[in-house]
Amino acid sequence: MIDVKSLTIEKANQGLRQGDFTVRELVGAYASEAKKRNPEINAYLEIFSDFEEDIVRAETMLKKGKATALTGIPIAVKDNILIKGKIASAASKILENYTATYDATVIEKLKTAGAIIIGRTNMDEFAMGSSTENSGFGVTKNPLDISRVPGGSSGGSAAAVAASGALASLGSDTGGSIRQPAAFCGLVGLLPTYGTVSRNGLIAMASSLDQIGPLAKTVNDAEIIFDLISGFDPRENTSVPEEKRSVNVHEKKILGVPRSFLASLSKETAANFEESLLKLKNAGYKIIDIDLPLLKYALPAYYIIMPAEASTNLARFDGMRYGPRREGGNIWESFMDTRNLFGGEVRRRVILGTFVLSHGYRDAYYNKAGRLRRVIKKEFTEAFNKVDAIALPTTPSGAFKIGQICDPVAMYLSDIFTVGANIANLPALAVPFGSDDNKMPLSVQFIGRPFSEKTLFKIGRIVEKQ
Repeated sequence: MIDVKSLTIEKANQGLRQGDFTVRELVGAYASEAKKRNPEINAYLEIFSDFEEDIVRAETMLKKGKATALTGIPIAVKDNILIKGKIASAASKILENYTATYDATVIEKLKTAGAIIIGRTNMDEFAMGSSTENSGFGVTKNPLDISRVPGGSSGGSAAAVAASGALASLGSDTGGSIRQPAAFCGLVGLLPTYGTVSRNGLIAMASSLDQIGPLAKTVNDAEIIFDLISGFDPRENTSVPEEKRSVNVHEKKILGVPRSFLASLSKETAANFEESLLKLKNAGYKIIDIDLPLLKYALPAYYIIMPAEASTNLARFDGMRYGPRREGGNIWESFMDTRNLFGGEVRRRVILGTFVLSHGYRDAYYNKAGRLRRVIKKEFTEAFNKVDAIALPTTPSGAFKIGQICDPVAMYLSDIFTVGANIANLPALAVPFGSDDNKMPLSVQFIGRPFSEKTLFKIGRIVEKQ
């Protein structure tokens, strides 16, 4: 009997190589658990059943000694990442019947490595949300407490792994959408440096912010997936060539903490965060206070830039050029009826984005946010002259109850510690550490200079050894 709850990618890979179980048995165990838990938590929009060809290929790779660390490993994929021949709806009714005609670059890499894609996971519609309550196909529940949210927008990807319905998963992170659900579900989540992982085949929400990354049980597992999916992609114009990815900085074993930014933390979260810093201090890291006075403006800048880019990216769904069409009495009615397929949160952000890009307001809002973004980037760059990484809590609290936050602005504030890395296009790693009074996981986050993922993994491994 395979213990799906205790296995990691590393342990599963070892078991496959030693013959403790076969790929078929491993995939069957996780697919069975996914089917068992999914009616309750709604982590998957679709659990695939056509594994035969992939299983045979993976078993052949193992027999011939050509297996990779991910050969035969069951992986879940967020529903905004294209898998050829499968529906890719971005959890929206407007793409309910869209079938992908090609594989995203990250999917190509997973398939080449022999990984088994077990299904497509639920999410906030078009990745717009922080709780996976905005899906067009129902709310996803946190497997650790089904009365609570799993986070968002990659909530389905996090829930699938936390429920042992996959060994790891892929999500996308625009303002914390990998790290926040990882924190709520007790997982490791990585936002890679912008341009490190190809966005080819990712349904765009905000193109200057989106990145694909892993959610996994351990830092080592997250690193295994990152090493596979990263790399230059000539088909994707924001992909950074390998020769421009070097980090020629000697590590000082110094971590920076922007104390003034943490003044509003609850006592519970603050105490947990300080405990994680103490652990790093005991491991030989020096903890210093740093000043990032503009970081508090990253959230308002984000909620101008992101809706602006989202409104532009979603303009194609108009019933004429792309997607389904609902017939009305005239062209305008057809357009309005088709756009009404969008959910409430998507419409809210499209309206906001259209407003900040409109004549008379572009300079006052969008262009000003762009200038602020450049200054925030500079502020981070100056901080990294002193420190290896910057430590922050991943979220202000543990997972909240489903339906608890109804005010959109209050929901947006849950991203306060995560959006800064996206605004500055920096890598960030969320690692579970401690728990709140409700016994839900808490998490600490490390933000690094561009292309310093290996440094973050090194720090993360210290924290996760509790």
